[in-house]
Amino acid sequence: MAKTIMIVDDSASLRQVVSISLRGAGYDVIEGCDGVDALKKLTGQKVHLIISDVNMPNMDGIALVKAVKELPAYKFTPIVMLTTESQDEKKRQGQAAGAKAWMLKPFNPPQLLSVVQKLVMP
Repeated sequence: MAKTIMIVDDSASLRQVVSISLRGAGYDVIEGCDGVDALKKLTGQKVHLIISDVNMPNMDGIALVKAVKELPAYKFTPIVMLTTESQDEKKRQGQAAGAKAWMLKPFNPPQLLSVVQKLVMP
């Protein structure tokens, strides 16, 4: 059974690029356009990993991480921040909220898949 990964980014083109990479590696993908949309789509189904941008309208990535960690079904779901933010303070905020990894855009698909494989348990 394929593992499910949620991609949360306000850029449709970035969601598409990440989605193509993940689907090509055999993952199922759920997309969210911001934190609010992502939370609406977390309806109890198993999600093995969440990849989220930091800067988004309505609810940013750090607030999303905090909200996801409050949901019993997703408390232990690993979250990767995929962002242009490289400041140490933002990284600290993400880590404090519960993010497991921090990747900078632009990314290369093999690097992303390597991180995904490490965090998605077999």
